[in-house]
Amino acid sequence: MNPTNQKRWHFFDAEGQILGRLSTQVAVLLRGKDKVTFTPNIDDGDSVVIVNAEKIVLTGHKEDQKRYYKHTGYLGNMKTRTVKELRKTLPAFIIEEAVSGMLPNNKLAKEMEKRLHVYAGPEHPHQNIKFVNQE
Repeated sequence: MNPTNQKRWHFFDAEGQILGRLSTQVAVLLRGKDKVTFTPNIDDGDSVVIVNAEKIVLTGHKEDQKRYYKHTGYLGNMKTRTVKELRKTLPAFIIEEAVSGMLPNNKLAKEMEKRLHVYAGPEHPHQNIKFVNQE
């Protein structure tokens, strides 16, 4: 018997999956909204492992048009990068940003983001963990 408040681990393979659809599923699991005992002010979510982040699919022209912005704090130092550039260097960042944008902007969000583990390739260090949804 599995108590509803026990923390579980979920596994996702991002190969061929659409970014927004995968991100919403992951955000729901990290928040714990899939549980009967969901309360917005309590962090009761699960942990999520995502592999093959470099093979995520974006619809339309988002590869070239979607931009990520970063400001260094100095005048005139706004850095912009497209998804195509990020896919070469930091493919896990694309999924992490999409999921963090779907989490609430409060103190619990940082704890939820710690339970998200995204890896660019198929290898991950969580081999000995029993996942809920892995075939």
